[in-house]
Amino acid sequence: MKRIGFKRAATFFLAFVIAGALILPLSGCHGSRKVASFTVPETFDETRQYEITFWAKNDSNLTQKKIYQKAIADFESLYPNITVTMKSYTDYSMIFNDVNTNIATRTTPDVCITYPDHIATYLTGDNVVVPLEKLATDEKYGLGGSEVKFDSVKRDEVVEKFIGECYVNGELYALPFMRSTEALYINKTYVEAMGYEIPDVPTWDWIWEISEKALEKDPESGELFKVNGQKIMIPFIYKSTDNMMITMLRQLGAPYSDEYGNVLIFSDETKALLKEIAVHGRSRAFSTFKISSYPGNFFNAGRCLFAIDSTAGATWIGSKSPLSDIHESEIVEFETVVRPVPQFDTENTKMISQGPSLCLFNSGDSGKVLASWLFMQYLLTNDVQTAYSRTEGYVPVTLKAQKDQSYIDYLNSSDENSKEFYSVKIDASRLLLDNTANSFVTPVFDGSASLRVAAGDLIEFTVKSERRGDLVDDDAVDAIYEEVKKLHRLDQSGILGDIPAESKVLLIVLAALWLGFGTFFIVSKCLKGRKKNLNSAQ
Repeated sequence: MKRIGFKRAATFFLAFVIAGALILPLSGCHGSRKVASFTVPETFDETRQYEITFWAKNDSNLTQKKIYQKAIADFESLYPNITVTMKSYTDYSMIFNDVNTNIATRTTPDVCITYPDHIATYLTGDNVVVPLEKLATDEKYGLGGSEVKFDSVKRDEVVEKFIGECYVNGELYALPFMRSTEALYINKTYVEAMGYEIPDVPTWDWIWEISEKALEKDPESGELFKVNGQKIMIPFIYKSTDNMMITMLRQLGAPYSDEYGNVLIFSDETKALLKEIAVHGRSRAFSTFKISSYPGNFFNAGRCLFAIDSTAGATWIGSKSPLSDIHESEIVEFETVVRPVPQFDTENTKMISQGPSLCLFNSGDSGKVLASWLFMQYLLTNDVQTAYSRTEGYVPVTLKAQKDQSYIDYLNSSDENSKEFYSVKIDASRLLLDNTANSFVTPVFDGSASLRVAAGDLIEFTVKSERRGDLVDDDAVDAIYEEVKKLHRLDQSGILGDIPAESKVLLIVLAALWLGFGTFFIVSKCLKGRKKNLNSAQ
């Protein structure tokens, strides 16, 4: 057998160490070049031309796009040396994916519509997103700053609840842009025809009872009951099962996750909820958007009693909705009322806070970042806030805009037959304004976006299992838990889960180095022992 010399083994180990050293510099920021952290300039150079990019989302709503375009034109008239180029998206996840793709090449937008969950992922890069606290409080260029050329909103004029949602790891990384919540849209005409009164705050038991009642058969004819001559196809449809599970857990005070990224959702409390939901999935009294399609379509056709969707989607819901997605021949006449999502405790209302925020990316050019920050601020001015909030069931994120007379007049101009003043949309906006203190958000961390989807999948998989005829008992829920954990890689929770990506690589390399050192030590000992035995034999 050919012997491995001690020098050769030492050379092998040295090469291993060098390779590890070469790997370390590649561990930062997805392999991109390093960019220094942003420092607020003393002055803004208005003799220099800046070109900044803004990635926006507008739901294919041309009115929203025109509001953005007007805001850009008005801003550029104040700052002729800044040119803003907008890229429009119709889906937040597409923005998220594109930003992640562009981080490595530093081709992210300068200003971007986003969510804190997404920012938490962006922050795994090095100085990718600009922290905003120093910018927001800067005397010259901060919120309400002396050198800002427009009526900039002051920090205390932003709704505290909403700006509080923009902190990630204790640092302000976004400004709120618009806010919405979820609403329970009720076919009042049909529910009252069934003999029920509609409470100010419905309970889950109330919803489940009526939903099951709507599917009962007439004892004489054996046919399904008809409400106003209409068979109810699916009594209750929830648009976002992510929000459904998260909201139910919050209402019960049950575990979901903590701020450190520990996943707590796979609990006995969640299991009990899934088994209850399974009962109504089995009877088909309950369904979801992913299984049955958009709830507003069933609702507007009189085939659904209860639809839960965002207040931002209120313009699409109701028999007189101006943006209904179904043909007018399918729409039936009924009265729509808006209520909070169902509660377990009507004295302690809990409803999710959602809606887009704005974040600022670090281009490495402090002047360009400051120009982008000025534009970002402009999107919080009254003209933009009140105009955008009137397009759908959003509410402005500033007290200044909420108290603006034009916005107050808008809220008081409810008209069921008007597109702009559609009564259901107005009521949906009022719902959040009246319940801002009752709204909540979930902890934000790298991976929280995946956990949110996983929460919804627990419900989706449960209902699908029942529809296949598989009974969802304790063992079935345990199997669903394992499937969802693997699908979203939550089975790896706690294993380097809270450590930045570059630190993970460093630890892995160090572990490999120690393994190599141990291997070298053992091999060298064996070689020395073998050499000694050979010498003794000679």
